[in-house]
Amino acid sequence: MVGVELTEGLSVGLARPLFLLALPLGVAALWALIFRGASGTASEGSRRWLFAARVAVVALVVLSAAGPYTVQSRSTAGDPSVTLLVDRSDSMAVSPNVADRLAESIEDAGVSVRRVPVGADASSPVGDAVAANLRENGSVVLLSDGRVTSGQSLAGATELAREVNATVSVVSPEPRTRERYVTVEGPEKASLGVENRFAARVDGVGPNTSATLTVRVDGRVVAERTTNDVPAVVGFNHTFASTGSHTITAEIDVTDRFVANDVARKTVRVVERPEVLYVSPGDYPFREYLGELYDVTTAERVPENLSSYYAVVVQDAPADRIGNVDRLQEFVIDGGGLAVVGGPNSFEAGGYRGSAVGSMLPVSVGEGQRRATNIVLAVDVSGSAEEGMRIQKSASLSVLEQLGDENEVGLVGFNYQAYRVSAIEPLSRNRDELRDKIRRLRAGGATDIASGVRGAAELLGDRTGTVILVSDGGDNPQEAAEAAARLSDRGIRVITVGAGERINERTLTTIAGAGGGSYFRATEATKLGILFGGAGAAGGSGLVVLDRSAFVTSGVTLTASPASFNDVTVRSGADFLVAGNNGQPAVATWRYGLGRVATVTAYGEDGTLDGLLREPDSLLLTRTTNYVVGDPERKATGITGVPDTRVGVPTTVTYRGSERPEIGNVSFRRVGAETYQATLTPEETGYFRVGNATYAANYPAEYAAFGPAPELEALVDDTGGREFSAGEGQQIARFAAERARGVRPVRSDWTWLPLLVGLLAFTAEVSYRRLQVRRRNTSDGGLP
Repeated sequence: MVGVELTEGLSVGLARPLFLLALPLGVAALWALIFRGASGTASEGSRRWLFAARVAVVALVVLSAAGPYTVQSRSTAGDPSVTLLVDRSDSMAVSPNVADRLAESIEDAGVSVRRVPVGADASSPVGDAVAANLRENGSVVLLSDGRVTSGQSLAGATELAREVNATVSVVSPEPRTRERYVTVEGPEKASLGVENRFAARVDGVGPNTSATLTVRVDGRVVAERTTNDVPAVVGFNHTFASTGSHTITAEIDVTDRFVANDVARKTVRVVERPEVLYVSPGDYPFREYLGELYDVTTAERVPENLSSYYAVVVQDAPADRIGNVDRLQEFVIDGGGLAVVGGPNSFEAGGYRGSAVGSMLPVSVGEGQRRATNIVLAVDVSGSAEEGMRIQKSASLSVLEQLGDENEVGLVGFNYQAYRVSAIEPLSRNRDELRDKIRRLRAGGATDIASGVRGAAELLGDRTGTVILVSDGGDNPQEAAEAAARLSDRGIRVITVGAGERINERTLTTIAGAGGGSYFRATEATKLGILFGGAGAAGGSGLVVLDRSAFVTSGVTLTASPASFNDVTVRSGADFLVAGNNGQPAVATWRYGLGRVATVTAYGEDGTLDGLLREPDSLLLTRTTNYVVGDPERKATGITGVPDTRVGVPTTVTYRGSERPEIGNVSFRRVGAETYQATLTPEETGYFRVGNATYAANYPAEYAAFGPAPELEALVDDTGGREFSAGEGQQIARFAAERARGVRPVRSDWTWLPLLVGLLAFTAEVSYRRLQVRRRNTSDGGLP
């Protein structure tokens, strides 16, 4: 199918253009019949006239076969109707039942209503229901809290709605009935004798009431509190004294709508402390700190045999005194961990440049000259960002100010497609031009973040570099994350900056993670100066966390101000997690073979880790070491994992051993070398055992959230719908009528017209020749 736009709102095309190839064949056949071996009384001029007439007829027949059509934008009255999707799942029980009254109000305004029930009991396939009822250029109204517990997500349904140009409006009544629920948070695994932090959370909707929370560990009460407010969080520390599975149960005593969610369960698998090798020529306090968390062996050099260790920690050791570096490389490549902690005798002072140990690290020695980077600034100018366009521009200008003059920077804007605004040029000569172009950006159109990522990639061309995407994240993250992952494979990093009135941080974090970058709030734009040499300093003193989504830095608070930093730069492909206030690398990580490597290159005046060993900063060192240690059961045999789950949701049992296990009625399948898995689906809440392991089955997700879901806003914004209250039936009817009267593309098929004209032409030509014969002006053949 091909088409071309003649004027605004009018285009013509051919449904089957390949049929045009028959035209030259038909013309050749006519020429052979009329001219080749010509004889008789007909003159050359008569034959030419006959040839031209018959070519016109053949051309019209071929054109008809090619399927001509036109598409014209017309204002159509339409037949307004409303498809009302009514959520009947249990989470809606806390809100007034307004479905009947809403439908009657819409019908009273003269618009028909088709009611479609969605979900029941503990099942809320809201995304599936929206997708199933979408029609091209159609409109649906969703009466729901948007809490999806099965099927596709609302983001997926949004994408489908945009593809067919359908709108989704929402009616989400506010909860009136009191409902409370409890959850438990904390690590899934813990080391024997090591203190861990847990939290029980009470949340809900409706009028305030007194709720008593009781938390038990292995049946013993460890915390109890009465609260009138939600949310309420009770945190507690606990140290387990034995290995194996332990249980944490949180229960609330409250009068509300449902009782199923009044008890939350969690299991913690406690394992022996991982063995860690500590290598250092000196005596540092960090050794004692590690001894509180791990089973630590101290050595002056790396030995030949590392098989029993999960990780090796090297502190302030020169390269030539580390020991057996070849064996250390093999250890890490095979899945072991390595943490290298700096000091006055390591890195630039320890001969790391060009050494075997230096090649394993996520940093290289020597700051050197800051390298120029190719950067494309991709700014969201879509309709979802329209209200916050002033914020978007301000954030984009702030990002621009953080980029050093040595970088080469280009600019694209995007809504449902990308627009090239400025080519990639040295920032030293186009900074003012970029400022002006950012200020003149205008908002409008649907949102497709993936198109922005692809547009930035197109502007980069064959270059490597970084894409800095400024957006509110109002889009389905899946396609954009896939596009970002493809850029990451090419060595292009994608960094996202959240800006706008309503920011979907989860979407932007997902995209940045897929693209090998980080997510920053607009207020954190100064951190980009550390990465790209603009302002170069975060201001003040102390350490700056650059990526809070990473395991090492998530939830970490830093107050220490190290006096010294090793002279290093972060390698391309590594994760730059923590920096000094002037941009010096403090913590960086990356993967080396199958293993994990981290560097800590900030230290005190005395060469120790100084304030980093004190709370709250010490959590950074714990997380860094845990990162390189990895799974504390990767060397264990037997059942090594059974994640907690919910009723009706499968969980996977993992077993490591040389032979397939036989445990009750559980059926294991081989998934890898000496690794077997089985799937279990609990039918009721409680704790359940599999072999020597225990897992928890909690209440269904239907009872774990109430009230309007945040995703509803994105659904409405991205599909051009509206948010209505339960009493706005007439407004819904008017909106449906407006949609029905909208300007729509109307396609007309003109296949019949060339056939009719061809038939008339053929009839006229034959009639004319016959008339000539009768008048005896021609031969019997009709040719003069």
